[in-house]
Amino acid sequence: QVEFIQTDLSKDQDMSKIEDVLKNDADIEILVNNAGITLSGNFLTQDIKEIETLMTLNMTAVVRLSHAVSEQLVRKGKGSIINLGSVVGLSPEFGSTIYGASKSFIHFFSQGLHLELKDHGVHVQAVLPSATKTEIWERSGIDLSQVPPLMDVNDLVDAALIGFDRKETITIPVLKDENQWNNFEKSRMTLLPNFSSAEVAQRYTN
Repeated sequence: QVEFIQTDLSKDQDMSKIEDVLKNDADIEILVNNAGITLSGNFLTQDIKEIETLMTLNMTAVVRLSHAVSEQLVRKGKGSIINLGSVVGLSPEFGSTIYGASKSFIHFFSQGLHLELKDHGVHVQAVLPSATKTEIWERSGIDLSQVPPLMDVNDLVDAALIGFDRKETITIPVLKDENQWNNFEKSRMTLLPNFSSAEVAQRYTN
């Protein structure tokens, strides 16, 4: 049985409608936060109202809907949250400042939420696609001739589901060598002990 609820998650009233469903429908065990937009142009040329809409849809909606469903998932001791990020969130050099920042948020949020919920039987996965053939390009007014080759959306979904079955926290379907990501994470972890100090690093004391 499938129920369709047409909403615009950039609008508070519509977001509240979905929150109520997630809080009250105990049959829901998986939330996929897939809604998102991007903008053409750069930070200086983008309209601030459109930027605010992007931030609401790409970040605020993800947080609110995840929060709405988490309580019942934890209570049942099972369930999953899947958040769609982007490799752009790891790559300021790609030049999409606002969109990339919103996807960097998804990456961090998903990892943090995973650490909070994993002991309660709830799995959190972030999928970081590369450029994918969806409606996002046409809706944002971006010239397709200016973007790299696009992955077929069916291939993306298949790869994301394999990562989901493997209980990955971060799934990057386009990454050929998973050791590159594993090494990245190991390098990040080596930094953590250095963040717990009350002393200024010597290079900043001279």
